Amino acid sequence: KAVVSTQSTGAGVLFEDIFDVKDVDPNGKQFDRVARLFCESESFKMDLILDVNTQIYPVVLRDKFRLLLATTLQEDGAPDDGSYTASLEGTRADTFEYVMYGRIYRIEGDDFGDSNAILSAYISYGGLLMRLKGAANNLHGMEVGQTVYLLMKKLAF
Repeated sequence: KAVVSTQSTGAGVLFEDIFDVKDVDPNGKQFDRVARLFCESESFKMDLILDVNTQIYPVVLRDKFRLLLATTLQEDGAPDDGSYTASLEGTRADTFEYVMYGRIYRIEGDDFGDSNAILSAYISYGGLLMRLKGAANNLHGMEVGQTVYLLMKKLAF
């Protein structure tokens, strides 16, 4: 099955966009070291809810970041075994500041081939949760059970 990328960023890329942090912990802080970010993407108008370990990667209101979801850290799209080796060089992770590895556990919405269909993809990164919601055509290639790398890098603005 082909993986459809929302930009021509290379093999193994499921999604990529720039996000603006619109709110942080709107329902109150649940955990000392985790913030729940509510974000909107610039190009594809996707809604993102993302838990981030702020002890190691502080994110605040109005921050802007690049987010990439990929099935592999290898630039050429070659599959990996899901284990991280610190000695790996030349991977996608080299150009990002924060990387998590998780699994898609739910996809829901009204995708019936309608070009206006809205889907939500839910991913768990070891208990840190993410929901990416928006036009179904931006989420094609995502499947329940699939493992996914999340890569983030803050942008200066």
